[in-house]
Amino acid sequence: MFPINRQRRNPRWKITENLTGYLFMMPTILVLGTFVILPILYAVFLSLHKVLLLGGIDDKFIGFRNFSRLVEDEQVWIALKNTAEYVAIVVPSQTILALILAVTLNSGIRGKSWWRILYFLPTVTSSAVLTLIFIWIYNTDGLLNDFLAFVGLPKYNWLGDPGVALKGIMIMNIWSTAPFYMVIYLAALQDIPQTLYEAAELDGANWWERFVYITLPWLQPVTFFVVTVGIIGTFQLFDQSYIFSGGTGGPNNATLTVVLLIYQAVFRNLQLGYASAIAFLLAAVIIIITVIQRRVFGGEKI
Repeated sequence: MFPINRQRRNPRWKITENLTGYLFMMPTILVLGTFVILPILYAVFLSLHKVLLLGGIDDKFIGFRNFSRLVEDEQVWIALKNTAEYVAIVVPSQTILALILAVTLNSGIRGKSWWRILYFLPTVTSSAVLTLIFIWIYNTDGLLNDFLAFVGLPKYNWLGDPGVALKGIMIMNIWSTAPFYMVIYLAALQDIPQTLYEAAELDGANWWERFVYITLPWLQPVTFFVVTVGIIGTFQLFDQSYIFSGGTGGPNNATLTVVLLIYQAVFRNLQLGYASAIAFLLAAVIIIITVIQRRVFGGEKI
C-alpha cells in the first residue's frame, strides 16, 4: 500500500494521469472544436468584416459597423417584433396543451397507447410536408375556410392577409410541437409518487387541489426545460415562414423572422458579415430571455 501512495504523490505520475484523461477526451474535444468553437470564432470574424463574394472572395475590416447598422435597419426590428410575438403566443400555448394532453393520457383512459401514437404523429412528420398540407388547408377555398363558413364564422385570407398570416403559422406549430413536449411531461408525471395523491385524497383534497399543490410543483423542473427548449426553438423559426412566403417574409413582412432575415442577408444580398451580426443579436436575445426565465422558475434551486 505504501509504495502505491508514494507513486501517487509523484508529480510525474500525476502528469501521466492527466495526459491519459485528455487523450480519452480528445475525440470529443476535436468534434466540439471543429463543429462548435471554430464556427463561432469564424462568425465573430465575419461580423467584424465586410465580406465580398462577387469577383472573388475578399473581406475588409470595418469594426462594429455591422452591429451599429442593426439599430438603423427597419427590417431587423420588424423581424424581432414578429419573432417575439410568435414566441409569446406559441410557447405558452404549446406548453399548456402538452400538459393537458399528458395529464389526460396519464389518467388511465382506455386505449391510451393508440392515443399516444395519434397525438405524436404530427411531431414525426416532416416540417416541410406539414407546411405544404397547411398551405392547402389555408387556401381561400381550402378546408379551414369551408369549416368556418359551415359554422357561420367569417373566412380569412390566411396566406395573403398580413393580419393573420403569422397566426396561421402559430396554429400549425402549436399543433405539431405540443406532442413532443407531451411525451416529456408524461414521463415526469409517471415519476410522481402515487402515495402523495393518496395522502392528499385522504385529507379531503379534490382533483384540482391535487393538481395545483402536488402535480405542478413536481413538474416545475420539467416546465423550465420545456419552456427553455420551446423559446430556443421558436426563436429559430425559419422553414415554415420560408415556405409560407416563398422566402420573402410576406405578405408585407408579416411572416419575416430573424432567421429568415439572416437567410436573406446571406443568400440574397450576399452580406455574410451583416448576417453574422444578426445571428449574434439573436443569440444574445435567447441568452437574456433564458437567464430571466431561469430566475422566474428558480433555476438555481432546480
